[in-house]
Amino acid sequence: MKDGLAIAFDEMFDAQGRVRPHYENYAYWLDGQAPDIMAARQIEADLNFRRVGITFSMAGDAAGTERLIPFDLIPRIIAAQEWRRLDAGLKQRVRALNRFIHDIYHDHDIVRAGVVPAEQVFLNAQYRPEMQDIDVAEDIYCHVAWR
Repeated sequence: MKDGLAIAFDEMFDAQGRVRPHYENYAYWLDGQAPDIMAARQIEADLNFRRVGITFSMAGDAAGTERLIPFDLIPRIIAAQEWRRLDAGLKQRVRALNRFIHDIYHDHDIVRAGVVPAEQVFLNAQYRPEMQDIDVAEDIYCHVAWR
């Protein structure tokens, strides 16, 4: 902490203010862009988001005010080593979700073992009894593109 304030992590720059290696090409390009052009591009992106409907409303907002999904023109670049780790973790989680859902609609081992109470599954509004014992292509219930 500096002066009682937490120091935020900066994806592009390290603690010494140096550009991180995986941002070098982008930082070079960005340095050549005029600030007014970048500001205009942000405004254009915001207008496109509003036009297409990339918005949300806050729960409890009686007025139903639509807000833009936050969007930053500066991309978050992920280094290859970090991406490999994220990729492996995401694939593992998708496999776990698919196995869980398969078990819910087939063997019920997780319910029988008492890991998840039966009423949490079978009384849940998202549970679909018509899917019981139905085999789906490649056992993919959780449709997240990762191949």
